[in-house]
Amino acid sequence: MISQFELSLVVGIFIGGIAGYLGTLMVAKRMSVAADPLSHLVLPGVALGLLFNFDISLGAIFSILIGMILIWFLEIKTKLSTETLIAVIFTLGAALALLILPEADIEEVFVGDISKIDFSSALISVVLALAVFAIIRKFYSKMILTEISEELARVEGISSKVMLFVYLIAVAIVVALGVKIVGGLLTASLLAIPAAAAKNLSRNLFQYSIFGIILGVLSSFLGIVLFKFLPFPAGILITLTGGLIFFVSLIFKK
Repeated sequence: MISQFELSLVVGIFIGGIAGYLGTLMVAKRMSVAADPLSHLVLPGVALGLLFNFDISLGAIFSILIGMILIWFLEIKTKLSTETLIAVIFTLGAALALLILPEADIEEVFVGDISKIDFSSALISVVLALAVFAIIRKFYSKMILTEISEELARVEGISSKVMLFVYLIAVAIVVALGVKIVGGLLTASLLAIPAAAAKNLSRNLFQYSIFGIILGVLSSFLGIVLFKFLPFPAGILITLTGGLIFFVSLIFKK
């Protein structure tokens, strides 16, 4: 029988790993700052999950997918930047969440509660994390190329609109999964901190992506282990552990 702690470790390792991997792409696209407002897009779905007592990850995925598709659609139609549209949509989502969110559940929404993970939600999280990894791995170099030069990508037969859509959906799923372990307030830490540390340690793109995965796994693993022994939420400990890893990486900066 798998214990609650073991379930938490498995979920934390998979989500931390895929978040670190995707985070390397966000840093390359200069969108790591956008991870914070994006995490607020999950709040309406999380609030509905708590209100009607179903898995908050499912509510979060549904909520952020709608938000990301809306952002993608508006960017094509209006030509406004992704960051601008994220700011518009996330503020509306946060306001809606605060309107329906039970006051007693505010802490769980903001910093997460990994102790509530059961086997079914753990299985869903692992499957989704592996699916996102497979998709990002397939399109990683193409997404990097579209960031370097849309004209060159077009010559290579790569659609920047399709790559943007795939990228936003991947971010949406990972952010929604991250809410389970660190909450809506700290999800950006899963994406940005391991990727930033990986950039300090890597010499090329391959090392950069691998270090992103390793450091994402390490920060989640150590944070959850500390959670077992310390009276603080796992989300806070994972974030602080990631921050410590980042500052250590500065010593070995390439």
